[in-house]
Amino acid sequence: MPEPECAGEEIALFPLHTVLFPGGPLPLRIFEPRYIDMVRRSLRAHTVFGVVLMEGGNEAGAAPVTATIGTSARIADFNSLPDGLLGVTCLGVRKFHLRSRRVQSDGLNLGEVDWLAAEREIELPDEYQRLGQLLRKVLPELGDFYQAVAKRFEDSAWVGYRLAEILPLSLADKQYCLELDDPLARLARLSPLIQRPD
Repeated sequence: MPEPECAGEEIALFPLHTVLFPGGPLPLRIFEPRYIDMVRRSLRAHTVFGVVLMEGGNEAGAAPVTATIGTSARIADFNSLPDGLLGVTCLGVRKFHLRSRRVQSDGLNLGEVDWLAAEREIELPDEYQRLGQLLRKVLPELGDFYQAVAKRFEDSAWVGYRLAEILPLSLADKQYCLELDDPLARLARLSPLIQRPD
């Protein structure tokens, strides 16, 4: 189901110590009632929720400090885990700017968001072809996480998003990469971090 185009839409927020990129996987273990209810509502109404990086506070807190740029998430699959928690697999959909936030009585954060335009598709330039080839090799080695992810090895934005999420970057650097709106600038930032094979 396509996301609404209107500005100022209110969505549920899930503040996390992680950065979700468009098209990327996000496995979650859900145990708090407010998030179990959020998942139920998302499944029932086929809606997305927003994932934002926590910059202060903790996930159990009512109103942590978060980044203002996040990514909406769509639930792709769910199951009961052996420890009794709810396992949810999500996929990143689209970036948004968080305009304002409020907290419901159950502690769930809601945010008024403006949807950001999808990055233009740019064919992967010759100078970055090695990065696409690296992803072709590495993604199958990362287990089941990337099975549900559509593969676009020739798209500069897609390659940059995948590299930013799998490289061992600080959360601040990952957030910086998310906030960039130029796919080639993101690749230029990430390319020097990957050693060329001798």
